[in-house]
Amino acid sequence: MPKRVLQGKVVSAKMQKTRIAEVERFPTHPIYRKVQSRRKRYKFHDENEVAQEGDIVKIVECRPLSRDKHFRLLEVIETKQV
Repeated sequence: MPKRVLQGKVVSAKMQKTRIAEVERFPTHPIYRKVQSRRKRYKFHDENEVAQEGDIVKIVECRPLSRDKHFRLLEVIETKQV
């Protein structure tokens, strides 16, 4: 089974080696055909703590690392400009 690769924005960097990314997707309603905005937050493992709040990151599915952490950082696509 292929591993899921998701792209999202880091919304929390307050834990050690763990970050939270918010992934937004735009499914279409099956009956009304209206495009909806859906957001979900995923915890991911960041070993070197390179991702900071506001960064756009790519995360990949991996084995369970804790109760609700099943993703790891693949790459930081864009950093937040200060």
